[in-house]
Amino acid sequence: MEMKSHWEGVYQKSAVDSLGWYEANPGPSLELIDACNLSEDATILNVGAGATTLVDELLQAGHRNIIANDISSSALKELQLRLGPTQSKRVHWIVDDLTNPSELNSLEQIDLWHDRAVLHFFQDSLSQDAYFKLLRKLVRKEGHVIIAAFNLDGAEKCSGLPVFRYDAAMLKDRLGSEFQLLEAKDYTYLMPSGDTREYVYTLFQRK
Repeated sequence: MEMKSHWEGVYQKSAVDSLGWYEANPGPSLELIDACNLSEDATILNVGAGATTLVDELLQAGHRNIIANDISSSALKELQLRLGPTQSKRVHWIVDDLTNPSELNSLEQIDLWHDRAVLHFFQDSLSQDAYFKLLRKLVRKEGHVIIAAFNLDGAEKCSGLPVFRYDAAMLKDRLGSEFQLLEAKDYTYLMPSGDTREYVYTLFQRK
């Protein structure tokens, strides 16, 4: 529960729009989601959603089957408050640990797995293996995967925690031959503080 306690504390102590990963406009994710050509009924799982503005954008675009997951209930409550009661009812909310999932394990297969800045917090091979095992279980054939993580030039820590940095080849290797890499790009993210962070964004499709 140590990781859960950390993230509960982060969201309870800090204003969401001051957090080092907050995006007023999740442009890079939206560009890759557009490339997936999803129907409005497609099931989109946003893992490590936090208080992301991506959910707002997806609802505005007409998507009707959005699942928002985070290990922190405080983070999802912040997002629910921002959306308001009417919009919040249009989202399926799951507080669960990606490396030791319970409710996530019972989901039907999904069309898109979206992760911005979660995977890189899993340092040890057991946690990483559990993450990719869940991903493979949930993403349907021809479904898509978007993973954004600190790239090899990125910061070594975030929110006081060490991170495991990736490039596109490393992510391709972890996903395996059943997933095709469709797009990969480096991206410099401007933090609310004015500092920058180097990311790699990747889009895969299951064969």
